[in-house]
Amino acid sequence: MDHVEVAAQLVRDRFPGARAAFLAGSVLTHRRTATSDLDIVVLLAGPPAPFRESLVYEGWPVELFVQTEADWRGFAERETAERSSPLLAMCAEGVLLSDADGLGAALRAEARERVAAGPPPVSATELEDRRYSLTDTLDDLRGCTDAQERAYLVAHLLQRASELALLAGGHWLGGGKWLSRRLAAADPGLHGRLTAGAAAAIAGQGEGPGRFVDAVNEVLELAGGPLWAGYSRG
Repeated sequence: MDHVEVAAQLVRDRFPGARAAFLAGSVLTHRRTATSDLDIVVLLAGPPAPFRESLVYEGWPVELFVQTEADWRGFAERETAERSSPLLAMCAEGVLLSDADGLGAALRAEARERVAAGPPPVSATELEDRRYSLTDTLDDLRGCTDAQERAYLVAHLLQRASELALLAGGHWLGGGKWLSRRLAAADPGLHGRLTAGAAAAIAGQGEGPGRFVDAVNEVLELAGGPLWAGYSRG
């Protein structure tokens, strides 16, 4: 059986009374790897939802996200406030495996509408805080002479700069590989400059640190420029 058939069979076996279920994640894309798992969102009418479980089924690693409709809406609201909603993305982009009463189709339509609308705008205060933090850490990198410390500084800056670029552009955030994918979709050129510069900076290759500093400064300019002197919080 392929991944969709396996996921559908799991839902039938484990949750015969499910109102709806979605299969999502990298397994549905060209980015699927040998370690890709089946991310499955299951909607139940009540207990034992909500819970999350990791398991192996028919040789496939599986991540189950089992919720009621009320749980789903609560998670979606909290994640939207944080400008990163894996749940909305899974239901907007995933495969609808089952839909007993129309809830699955309704949630898929709602998820797609909310994803397309984008996250709530970043406040001026948060933007200033992030600009200050990025500027301060960038100064640490400029003065760094320890290769091991440089690796940690670059990793921190790569994440924070990617987040700031997405926030400044009104895009959804993401974690881990999804942060990379979100920025690559929003601004492939900037994504390439940041990641190539980070790799060269960590390796200590030629002008690598300088290239990375330039890319981070590019992000700062998108958000209003570097900020250090004059920054104050009560």
